[in-house]
Amino acid sequence: EAGGGDAVRARCRIKRCRNYYEILGVERDASEEELKRAYRRLALRFHPDKNRAPGATEAFKAIGNAFAVLSNPEKRLRYDEFGSDHEPVSTGHARHYNYYTEFEADITPEEIFNVFFGGHFPTGNIHMFSNVARDAHYYPRRQRNERVWTQEQEEEENRPQNSYSAFLQLMPVFIIIIVSVITQLMATNPPYSLFYKSSIGHVISRETENLQVPYYVDKNFEKNYQGAELQELEKTVEKDYIDYIQTSCWKEKQQKSDLSNLAKLYRDERLKQKAESLKLEHCEKLSSLIGMHKEG
Repeated sequence: EAGGGDAVRARCRIKRCRNYYEILGVERDASEEELKRAYRRLALRFHPDKNRAPGATEAFKAIGNAFAVLSNPEKRLRYDEFGSDHEPVSTGHARHYNYYTEFEADITPEEIFNVFFGGHFPTGNIHMFSNVARDAHYYPRRQRNERVWTQEQEEEENRPQNSYSAFLQLMPVFIIIIVSVITQLMATNPPYSLFYKSSIGHVISRETENLQVPYYVDKNFEKNYQGAELQELEKTVEKDYIDYIQTSCWKEKQQKSDLSNLAKLYRDERLKQKAESLKLEHCEKLSSLIGMHKEG
């Protein structure tokens, strides 16, 4: 049970952690999938709708903040360079967790959970963060349109803008746009697409000779690719297609696994039926391709 002795020890561990890697219980070189697995396990364990024990909400916030920062490549890079293992800033209240003021996430733990588990918490009685009001001074919930003003910022906003300095500030944006346009003009279209793309002329359907993988080409394709060149190209088509099917299969399995875990955790028959009814269509295609490859 999440509120038992193991959960108490886990909350104490999180409270003592000096950095986000320790909070999630992963190594510093942890991959994206390892971060997701760690977050999924801890977030479900300490979610306020599941765990009513004292300290669970604060632990849930710390877990969400750690995942949000480490799962963002730019924030993680900056955190590894400047924030990891630094002395944390205390809020002045012994019962609260410490946190790094420079490395708070731009999204609340509730929003992270909702995005991670499909947009909503699977119960009708949602009362997330029942003690947010009393902790507002510790972990401010950031709204997208919220702006915090200081006297210095107000003075800065009231100063007249210098047109030349504004131009200099926008210069990098202009350069990026110009480079992007030039690159697109110089780039040549790929000879094939796995999907129908009328914008680049890939409207003629073909199949590879070996695995009968469907792909699309333009009207000049047969003039440019024949014999050995066509065979080499179709090998590339089949490799790209298999990579696409493998990725899609993994996503299907992950979705089915997440729904099954949530159904077991909350004993939700509707979620259980939905998980069981999900078809692994791309996984079936992958199995069929592997069988054809062995026969060939």
